[in-house]
Amino acid sequence: MPKSPMPFFWYELMTTDLDAAEAFYTKVVGWTAQPFDKAPGMPRYIVMNVGERGVGGLMTIPEDAAKMGMPPAWLGYIHTKDVDASTASLEKVGGAVHRQPDDIPGVGRFAVVADPQGATFMFLQPNGPDQPIVPASTSGHIGWHELYTSDWKAA
Repeated sequence: MPKSPMPFFWYELMTTDLDAAEAFYTKVVGWTAQPFDKAPGMPRYIVMNVGERGVGGLMTIPEDAAKMGMPPAWLGYIHTKDVDASTASLEKVGGAVHRQPDDIPGVGRFAVVADPQGATFMFLQPNGPDQPIVPASTSGHIGWHELYTSDWKAA
């Protein structure tokens, strides 16, 4: 695994009702919604912004995941400079790969993975320049990440 920490830097809500989720988070959290249509053929996606900076996205649960019974959920993306290497490293230490590394046109390369106990997250190697990490105390941004687990040492 990498020697320096890889931060969570993007969050995605996969939901059954995209319009209701957009209305809820704009009213309750104060995020502003912006359609993302830079990737041709990509399903409808909404970027949630704080000021000019995106903090997360909303999308309908993908059909394959819905067929497996996935409920609506927020998932976090961990930044990596090499999705393929990070995914291979995760597998070597007992993690699971739910979706092998793949490209999102105009966005980057990602993989859907889980720790040995099944907690799901994603790796993303974004296209374009890195953005500075937003301080945890910044209003409207995600300020805390917590894993509930039965074996914190293994996690």
